[in-house]
Amino acid sequence: MTSPVETSVHHLEYKLNQQKDPLQRLLLIDQLTGHYAFTQVGRGRELLVEQQQLLEEFDYPDFRLNYLLRTAIIENQLYNFSAAEASFLEAIDMLEERGTVKDLAEVYIDYTGTCMNMERMEQAADLQEQTARILKKFPDERLRARMICREGFLNLHYSNYSKAIELFLEAEKTINDLGTPLEIKDFYFLTLVHSGLGKVYEKDDEHEKSVRAYLKVVKMCESIPMRTRLSWHYLNVGIGYMAIEDPDNAEQYFRKAINVDDDISQHARASAYGNLGYCYMEKDRFEEALELFDRAEHLYKEISEEDFYNFSVIENWRGRIYAESKQLDEALEHFAQAYEYASKIEDYKQLSSVCKDIATFYAQLNDYKSAYEYQNMHDKFAEKYTEQINKRRQMELEVKYEAEKKIQEAEMLKLQATRLQLKALRAQMNPHFMYNALNSIQNYITSNKVNSAAKYLAKFAKLMRQSLDYSDLEIISLEKELEFLEDYLYINEKLRFEDRLSYKISVDDEIEEDILGVPTMIVQPYVENAIEHGLRSKKNGLIKVKFSLLDEDTILCVVEDNGIGREKASQLQQNDGGYQNHRSKGTKITEKRLQILHHSKNKGVLVQTIDLKNKTTGEARGTRVEIKIPIVEIQIK
Repeated sequence: MTSPVETSVHHLEYKLNQQKDPLQRLLLIDQLTGHYAFTQVGRGRELLVEQQQLLEEFDYPDFRLNYLLRTAIIENQLYNFSAAEASFLEAIDMLEERGTVKDLAEVYIDYTGTCMNMERMEQAADLQEQTARILKKFPDERLRARMICREGFLNLHYSNYSKAIELFLEAEKTINDLGTPLEIKDFYFLTLVHSGLGKVYEKDDEHEKSVRAYLKVVKMCESIPMRTRLSWHYLNVGIGYMAIEDPDNAEQYFRKAINVDDDISQHARASAYGNLGYCYMEKDRFEEALELFDRAEHLYKEISEEDFYNFSVIENWRGRIYAESKQLDEALEHFAQAYEYASKIEDYKQLSSVCKDIATFYAQLNDYKSAYEYQNMHDKFAEKYTEQINKRRQMELEVKYEAEKKIQEAEMLKLQATRLQLKALRAQMNPHFMYNALNSIQNYITSNKVNSAAKYLAKFAKLMRQSLDYSDLEIISLEKELEFLEDYLYINEKLRFEDRLSYKISVDDEIEEDILGVPTMIVQPYVENAIEHGLRSKKNGLIKVKFSLLDEDTILCVVEDNGIGREKASQLQQNDGGYQNHRSKGTKITEKRLQILHHSKNKGVLVQTIDLKNKTTGEARGTRVEIKIPIVEIQIK
């Protein structure tokens, strides 16, 4: 029975066959390759060739981008990981220029899979982190589910099985709860989810659960149909049935793995031949088993001449068959070859298995001396294998410990940053500022300047409300930070200094202040410090605040004043009780906040204070403070 998806694809193929107009063909091919990238990669690749030719004639960026993405996915499905990576990187370059951030997140998720296939786990983890940052700003449940699935495989790689299961189940639930018709790519990720669960259960020796998970994958792939990894899925089911001692079902699925056309994996097919041969060997169908072993070995050698593990396994099985057939010389020859292959890679598990079979062989010949020697060798290799396992488990525990430690450290740092933030907010509005502002408003009232009093009182009230509102937030947009600074400086200019102070706030054009997030009220303490220490005694004080991008995750803020300089300010502090009573708590606490927020990045000096002097006379002409502010995600509720 044909599924609705297949019907739609057949309809598109029919239209393509009838269509002569190149632009219409380009549109149809674009739709078809989006489907075939996950179902029939052979046909998908054929269409990509024509699509590339059409794109040389018609330069359409959207079609070009889709061509790169479909090429990357198909090459990944065909195990050509380097070619897939090249297309992903080219697509990422295009998206950074003209795409949406969600499109970029989707490509990061797909590219993560290729990185894991290439066993570049650190790069995969970095891509996951970039994806998480994007999805925190721009939530998308479909993409989050796919990201969680990839995270499950990262945990599976590091043998953190309990976390992997948790992530796979969360990904499955999120996909099933989307509430919209699932896309072909959603079904693809569901197959990944259940494959991952099957592998986890297999590693935990829960073979019945493993078989059920793999059968879900097979059922899903057969119903869509999605055949690009079907050979592996059939193989996994067969191996699971062998583990639960169900050889008849195992044999059935090994045959299916061999006969899949769309999955070109020679490795899966070779393994299916070998395992099917083992099933026949167990049923004493020796001639058929040997023929299947030959086919398996031939395929393994086509892939690599140095696949010594699989060569050793096949030779050992041959040795067992010849031993059962009483062909003693041939049996010893194959056992010796199996031992040699396993020795080349120091595979102690395989060496112990070979030695055990050789010991059994000699015992059946009543050569107990040789049997005893090989049994001792088996015990020695088994002990070494146990040591290997223990070391591996120790390393896995260390990896889990370090991962949990990082999570806990991040949480502690976040808590510490929050506490410091609250301390900073309490120290933010120094009493001199509040007293002088309110005193000036009172003077307007007593002087019967009602309009001015009302205007400045409203400004002051707004500033106080902002201060209280922001105390509940860890992060605000740069736009709100600028608004707060503007109000703070305006009140200082009009109320405290009565137009003896002027200011200028500037932001580079490349900064999108409504999108970028910064720690709450991070600049105000330095502006306040400039006013209190540099400008209080000036008649024409000037403060300039400039924001520019230092790099992709850091804003450089420069606070510059034309004040009396730090040296003279220090002298005045010693002689003036008012200065002495005002302590720059805000700047000290803010520097601690910056250190915490930059803790994982080598940014050098985070706050640098520079004395500005006249080059001729050496006289102080102000101070400049350079602050490196981390760009952080704006929390979306």
